[in-house]
Amino acid sequence: MTILGLHTFALAPSWDIARIEPELERLLEGGIRLLEVPFVRPGAIEAARARSFASHWGVELFVSTALPAGINIIEAPSDGLAFLEPALQLAAEVGSFGLGGMTYAAPGAVTGRPATGREIDGVCRFLDRVARTARSYGVKIGIEPCNRYETHLINTARDAARIIERIGAENLFIHLDSYHMHQEEEGFEPAFSEAEPFLGYVQVSESNRGLPGRGTLDWAACMKGIEAAGYRGPVTVECPVRIEGPAAASAAIWKPVAGRFDDLVEIGLPHVRRCAKAAGLDLG
Repeated sequence: MTILGLHTFALAPSWDIARIEPELERLLEGGIRLLEVPFVRPGAIEAARARSFASHWGVELFVSTALPAGINIIEAPSDGLAFLEPALQLAAEVGSFGLGGMTYAAPGAVTGRPATGREIDGVCRFLDRVARTARSYGVKIGIEPCNRYETHLINTARDAARIIERIGAENLFIHLDSYHMHQEEEGFEPAFSEAEPFLGYVQVSESNRGLPGRGTLDWAACMKGIEAAGYRGPVTVECPVRIEGPAAASAAIWKPVAGRFDDLVEIGLPHVRRCAKAAGLDLG
C-alpha cells in the first residue's frame, strides 16, 4: 500500500510547525500520512522538534531541496556538497529515508544547448560523491528530472535512470514529479516503467501547479502509470498554496495558482484519491 503525502508549501512558505500543526487533524482525516519538508538553508529547521512533531501526529517526514542559484557542480562540486551535506544530516535526524529534489543543479541554470559529455560526466562524479556522503548518514539520495526551462541536465525518467545505471550506487533513487513529466515525457505509463527499477518517490502536481483537477494533467493516466509500475512508495501532492521568496522565484510562481488551502483539502485531495482509486492504487 502506498501512502499519501503533502508538500508543506501548501501550508507555509517554509517549514513552520506553528502554521502547519493547526491543520494536521484535517489532513489526517483526508488521508495524509507524510509531510514533505523543504530544506532551504542550513540551520533553519530544528531536527529534534520536527521529529517529535511527526511522532506525535503519526506522520512520516521526507526532506527535499534544490541547489541554490550560483552553485555549479560541474565547476565547483565541493560547493554543492557543502550545501547538501547539512540537508542529508537533517534527513537522517528527522527520520526521512532520503533526500529528494534537484540535488544536481539549481533551478533555471540552463545553457541554451543540450548537456555536453563533460557536463554529464561531472553530474555523475558529483552524485557518486553525494551518494557516498549520504551512505554515511544512512539515507538515500534522489534525482528529480525537471523540465527544460529549469535544467538541461536531467529532464526525463530515462535520463535519470541512465545516470544511476552509470554510477551504480545502491542508495540513489529516482524522484518523479507529474508536473515535469507532463512537459517532458511521451506518456506517464512508459515513463514510470522506465523509472521503475530505481523509483523511490513520486510527487503529483497539476499542470499549472494549481488545484488538482483544475488543469490539463491527465490524472487517470498518471495514476494508472504509477499502479502499472508496481510502485508502493509515497505519492505526495505538491500544490504550493503558500509559497513566496526564493522558492517561488525558482519555481516561476509569480501569482497564486492554487486558490485557498480549504480548496485543496475539500476539492484537490479528494480528486487525487478518487483518481488513484479508479486506477486501482490504494493510497491508504
